[in-house]
Amino acid sequence: MLSFILIIIAGLFFSGIISRTKSIASGRKGPGIFQPLKDVVRLFKKGAIYSETTSFIFQIAPTIYFASIIMAMLIVPFGQSKGIISFNGDFVFFAYVLALGKFFNIISAMDTGSSFEGMGASREALYSMLAEPAFFILMGSFSLLTGHTSFQEIFAALHLGSTISYALATLATFVLVMVAMIENSRMPIDDPKTHLELTMIHEVMILDNSGFDLGLILTAGYLKFAVYGALIVNLFIGIVGYQYSIPLFFAIQFSMAVTIGLVESFMARFRMNHNAQFILVLSSVSFLIFFVVMLILGKFI
Repeated sequence: MLSFILIIIAGLFFSGIISRTKSIASGRKGPGIFQPLKDVVRLFKKGAIYSETTSFIFQIAPTIYFASIIMAMLIVPFGQSKGIISFNGDFVFFAYVLALGKFFNIISAMDTGSSFEGMGASREALYSMLAEPAFFILMGSFSLLTGHTSFQEIFAALHLGSTISYALATLATFVLVMVAMIENSRMPIDDPKTHLELTMIHEVMILDNSGFDLGLILTAGYLKFAVYGALIVNLFIGIVGYQYSIPLFFAIQFSMAVTIGLVESFMARFRMNHNAQFILVLSSVSFLIFFVVMLILGKFI
């Protein structure tokens, strides 16, 4: 329950910190930290408008997408505390409950009958498919190293007491940050501020969403960032007491938001045909973690 509450709190500020970091980096005053939250609240007060070409799928997809994020939040542990839902192999359930929400988000874009939204849906499906192996190889490697298959037991058994273990945690952090940026369609894979349909990915998918539905989609994105940040926190806190782990949780979430803001400020978006190559590199990094784990366990002769 503690992790669920902390993720919600972090999610409320995550996007605002990213926007504020980008404003400072570019020398602008920019919006305040609470501006994204105010925008969402304003959207929740409005009604949604549906095109006559859409079916019930378009109407239920934002709710299912949001519910999938909430379900994923219930699985994430916090140090010694298990998630509200915890069982052997729960990291597989975590990945595919997020995939279910993404699936409905994709088919809702196709349900509009718009060629532009279908194009964005095709790209998002491809990038999510390419990012999935990196996550499974990473968690599979840690499962092999610790001998456990649930999030809480894996993270609790990771003892960062050696140089190798810190190196593994650093590489895992890089993979999780990049997966979070791919899943949320951020730079350098996608530019959330672009308005050119030919180069848009996620933003073109939600062009027909409005009002309450759009508010759900935006809120789900903020929470998804915080969920991946919580996984990174668990790599380092182990069985540390709450008096240290809770401040560390917010420090890591803040650092992740600032890092994303700096990346989006100083990096240009990749060319579309280079995105797939970049995403596949993440699987290579996960394979590196896997090989190190195999060496630690003495599986190589």
